Amino acid sequence: MATAEAETGRTVTTAIPARLDRLPWSRWHWTIVVGLGTVWILDGLEVTVVGNIASRLSEPGSGLSISSAQVTGTAAALYVAGACIGALFWGRLTDRYGRKKLFMITLAVYLAATALTAVSFEVWWFFLFRFLTGFGIGGEYAAINSAIDELIPAAYRGRVDLIINGSFWVGAVGGSLLSILALNTGILAADVGWRLTFALGAVLALVILLVRRHVPESPRWLLIHGRDREAEEVVTDIEHRIESERGEPLPEPHSEITIHQRRSVSFVEIARAVFADYRRRAVLGFSLFVGQAFLYNAITFGFGAILTRFFHVPSDHTGYYFAVIAAGNFLGPLLLGRLFDTVGRRVMISSTYLLSGLLLFGTAWLFGRGTLSAGTLTACWCVVLFFASAGASSAYLTVSEIFPMETRAMSIAFFYALGTAAGGISGPLLFADLTSTGRVGDTVLAFQIGAALMCAAGLVAAFLAVKAERRSLEDIATPLTAVQAPEAEALP
Repeated sequence: MATAEAETGRTVTTAIPARLDRLPWSRWHWTIVVGLGTVWILDGLEVTVVGNIASRLSEPGSGLSISSAQVTGTAAALYVAGACIGALFWGRLTDRYGRKKLFMITLAVYLAATALTAVSFEVWWFFLFRFLTGFGIGGEYAAINSAIDELIPAAYRGRVDLIINGSFWVGAVGGSLLSILALNTGILAADVGWRLTFALGAVLALVILLVRRHVPESPRWLLIHGRDREAEEVVTDIEHRIESERGEPLPEPHSEITIHQRRSVSFVEIARAVFADYRRRAVLGFSLFVGQAFLYNAITFGFGAILTRFFHVPSDHTGYYFAVIAAGNFLGPLLLGRLFDTVGRRVMISSTYLLSGLLLFGTAWLFGRGTLSAGTLTACWCVVLFFASAGASSAYLTVSEIFPMETRAMSIAFFYALGTAAGGISGPLLFADLTSTGRVGDTVLAFQIGAALMCAAGLVAAFLAVKAERRSLEDIATPLTAVQAPEAEALP
């Protein structure tokens, strides 16, 4: 590593990004996946539990005077609003103060908020801590996706990112099965079971917090912020571990980058990079997030209500159905993730969005004709969400890798917040209103809106998606601090 003095700090020439990208998969990478990726399991647990216990919370004896529509509508919207605000608040701090510091703090916020949700005694308390739980989770999206993409080698980045984001649905399966136990009044009292589900989320968060202590700060972030000696130590330690595991030396890196180190980047520079230099990518990011956020936040929040209202499924049995579609959701990223690194981002992103949208149109048509049962509707959803889940996970991957290093966490936060606010706040409120009428046509309309937005996002991706597969982050989007940076939109 060579350095020279510059007016804004030192000028550093380094191979650290190339050294990270040429690493073979190892046990060390698995520790990153476990330490950082498992938080989505908690998010899936949270969202699913609330959707499945909505009917029980609204029943007499639950300990809260709240309606089902308030749980799946108002509380769900507050959770998502908290996530949006939290993403923006924590995202800026993540770019400024580092990935590790923030992914520890945001998980602690989540832990405290979900524990306090468990002791809700009034509706306002439940609403407040649903908001704060989302506030912590929103910060996780920015900090975790930034750290994962900066630590995982380029050849594996797509599939790992998709599987980690798709692990949300592992939590959804757990939440569905847990809700079956929680809603069984023969085992747990009506005012106890739902509280224990939130308390379990806090316990799991504590375990993850302990594991995360061993995850290092991103060497890429350290390098740009004037802490290149620490970055060198982190990368050297990783290399020694992998060489010891493999019993042979690693290949030499084949590229270097020269940067002017800086402590921070202004909002003006971030805005210019995202909305001027990378404006086509900004359109892509917004489209992907709106499509997936509306489909997921609008429809899955109310899936339990559809089963009970239209198919008369007992409230303590909805968890079985949701566990099935949750499994389908996880299988999508798990089985399709590798193709995002081999077939390529553009083909896979556009096709998963378009396929899920078209299949959802078909499901809406069958539902409107009255030809579906609870079981066949669940089967249709399982197929739709197999593709939709891979597409939705790729939205996080996309905005994480197509913008410069200095803006990464803030870019994730911005597009998550903007897209989710458009689909994730209005979606639950609209969908709760439509399904509460009990009219089939209103629910069909909600399905069709989600399908149309997914198809529209797929068409945008077909034209604007970036060919980022197997390429270094610095090649996809040159850091703002790089010396002699090329034109931003030159990349396909």
